[in-house]
Amino acid sequence: MTTTQQGSPRGDIPLVNDVAAARQSETVERPRFTKPEIYSTMAGVLLVMLLASLDQTIIDTAMPHIITDLHGFDLYTWVTTAYLLTSTVMVPIYGKLSDIFGRKPIFLIGVVLFLLGSAASGASQTMVQLVFFRAFQGLGAAALMPIAIAVVGDLFTARERGKWQGVTGSVFALSAVVGPTLGGWITDNASWRWVFYVNLPIGIVALLVLIFVMPTLKSQRVGKAIIDYPGAILLAAGTVPLLLGFTWAGSKYAWLSPQTIGLFVGAVILITIFIFYEARREKNQRQPIIDPSMFKNRIFSVSVLITMITSMGMFGSAIFLPLFSQGVLGFSATESGLRLVPLMGGLLFSSIIAGLLVSRFGKYKWIAFLGMLITIGGSVLLMQLGLHSTNMDLIVDMIVLGLGLGFSMSLYTVIVQNALPTKIGQATSSLTFFRSIGGTIAVAAMGSVLNSTYVPAYHNALPTTLKAVLPAKAIETFNDPNVLLSPEIQQAFQAGLAKYGPAGKTLYTELMQAVKVGLTDGVHNVFIFSTIIMIVGFFAIFFLKEIPLSGGRARQITSEAPEDAAAATASLVTIE
Repeated sequence: MTTTQQGSPRGDIPLVNDVAAARQSETVERPRFTKPEIYSTMAGVLLVMLLASLDQTIIDTAMPHIITDLHGFDLYTWVTTAYLLTSTVMVPIYGKLSDIFGRKPIFLIGVVLFLLGSAASGASQTMVQLVFFRAFQGLGAAALMPIAIAVVGDLFTARERGKWQGVTGSVFALSAVVGPTLGGWITDNASWRWVFYVNLPIGIVALLVLIFVMPTLKSQRVGKAIIDYPGAILLAAGTVPLLLGFTWAGSKYAWLSPQTIGLFVGAVILITIFIFYEARREKNQRQPIIDPSMFKNRIFSVSVLITMITSMGMFGSAIFLPLFSQGVLGFSATESGLRLVPLMGGLLFSSIIAGLLVSRFGKYKWIAFLGMLITIGGSVLLMQLGLHSTNMDLIVDMIVLGLGLGFSMSLYTVIVQNALPTKIGQATSSLTFFRSIGGTIAVAAMGSVLNSTYVPAYHNALPTTLKAVLPAKAIETFNDPNVLLSPEIQQAFQAGLAKYGPAGKTLYTELMQAVKVGLTDGVHNVFIFSTIIMIVGFFAIFFLKEIPLSGGRARQITSEAPEDAAAATASLVTIE
């Protein structure tokens, strides 16, 4: 690891030195990976990525059946929240450990934990057990995606990574399309337990490939390994209340409630302590979980910001477009899920194209601008959706948005790996960590925008004759737009209006029209908010420095057997 020049006025000297060192190392004659090693390892990596990205999309479809079987509606959200908490918190920790010990052992640990969690989740007999085992599954899931992407950084040079990151990005699109359909089919034709068990055969194949074929990549550690346990504890202690605050704000608790404020204040205090502790640890060369100096690298810090913004756009469209298509356009849940196929198709196509362009030209800034411009265009088109929008309008809008998002999905991974070649594990996992944080913030913020717009717009659209006939409590049933996703509640409400005779159908039609008006206004404001965020991201790209992507030979692998390498590494570990 190179050192910073003292007294230099330039904040990017560490970046320049790191890149220079990385390129110098590539001119040295090193053993090259064989094609069988590369392709077989990438096959295992892609299987692991599919495993991680497919998991949540399959489970979402099965949740109503799970709730019915295990009788725990009050813990419904915790099945996802528990998984999100542990997987998000552990991401940067695994990234650092993979830099210390090498990718392979940490990767294998993650896959094993994930599979054990999947098996235990499928065997759960109560909702409490399921929540606990989902949290355990998240401990393993945290290692899968960031280390898989870091392995790409180890196997290929910066310019070669572009096309491979495009391929890995397409895995997300595939899982988004296949997941809901597969989850629905499994639930309808077998048992909800198989949405967890299906991970086992895929994971075992990936595990065997990684054990017997994946080369033991040389770790980036210099000297004795030191595990930063206090830093890991502080990171977890600060991240958990932050995520819970954004998860519960505007839904379970009001934004200004004592509970929400308490969570955010606690998170700020603990994260501040974490930052100062990590800075001191790095100054003393004690191998912190996250090196604060990475954020002095403008390329890394700007990439983190843009990645969070892109994540907000992705999460916003994935969550609120199905709500619009079901609540306003009248599609079923299955049809609504299929309406996301154009979005993912555009994302898949542009993700691959962006990777090829990066590999071909070795420059990325113009691709970043192009991707964000297309994304803004897609967001503007979504703002035009209304009561009279057609299926074709929705398809075109989602294709455009998907094309823009695809340019950004994998691009910034290539950028930060090129900027911090000696900290690939940390850089990649940190990017994944902040992408998750961005998505969580987006769901909370956009949900609040929707709710604050929907309720008054819905009530304003109600005819005075309807307000005079129906009791206030009945009208307030639809204050929550998620009721539109429950055919059972709508049918029960419609049956209750039967006592009004033929006028009951008219009342229900007028009520549904008011609901659609309110939801249309709410979703419109959500996409205005999303567009503003994307515009901020566009201007942030101006601050993104561009350094040419390096080429040359692939990185070195160790000749030790995996168990010998692990033993040698373990003997150097110090617990502090």
